[in-house]
Amino acid sequence: MKLGLKNKNALVIASSQGIGKAIATKLAEAGANVMLTSRSEKKLQTVKDELQYLGSGKILFKKADITSIEDIKALVNETAEEFGSIDILINNAGGPPTGSFEQMSDEDWQNAFELNLLSYIRIIREVLPHMKEKGGKIINVASSSVKEPIPGLILSNTFRLGIVGLTKTLASELAPYEILINTVAPGRIATDRLAQLDKTNAEKQGVSVEEIEAKMKAVIPLERYGQPEEFANYSLFLLSDLNTYMTGQTLLIDGGMIKSV
Repeated sequence: MKLGLKNKNALVIASSQGIGKAIATKLAEAGANVMLTSRSEKKLQTVKDELQYLGSGKILFKKADITSIEDIKALVNETAEEFGSIDILINNAGGPPTGSFEQMSDEDWQNAFELNLLSYIRIIREVLPHMKEKGGKIINVASSSVKEPIPGLILSNTFRLGIVGLTKTLASELAPYEILINTVAPGRIATDRLAQLDKTNAEKQGVSVEEIEAKMKAVIPLERYGQPEEFANYSLFLLSDLNTYMTGQTLLIDGGMIKSV
């Protein structure tokens, strides 16, 4: 089965760990050229070393803070210059702080907006001129909270829904250019972020992390957390030549956890 990703040029945001790294790894294995980015140059170098011999593509990295418009512009420009074009964009970002509505200040709301929604908007805007001539694929990584809000994550619950609205609207606007855009929404995927959330919940409830994990796995029909590599496989389909007609959709990858239709 041919994915058609060999020699495609991909920019993967927040790719030094977790879901971003897993998607970048799958792209590298498929022969794509991949630009890695995050705020940690040390982590990026480590990931580059891991990925550069997986396929035939070129693996590069650039340190960037995606809440900075200057960093975004520099990142996109360097990606286009190094690869000649940008065919694939993975928008991704770490989760905002946990807490309730009354615990959040204006600064918390502004920071979460800039990280978890405005950054996606800005990156897409900068990438579009490089995609419009030949078409492309965009994935926006959100959360299962777009279907069911997660207690204690008011910031994430609010801005992840904005990603869905953005994706759905852009699907129509970008279709004339043969640009397909979709949202992927992870449930409980075993990342450092999830481990931190479980630890926080354990401390709040005065129980062990193991008890929290057991409680959460009990509400997942598959009775386990997903692996980043599993999540990345679905993204790979959306980015490949196998996907020619799916755009504007939100794909929930959660082991059956969310019960809504």
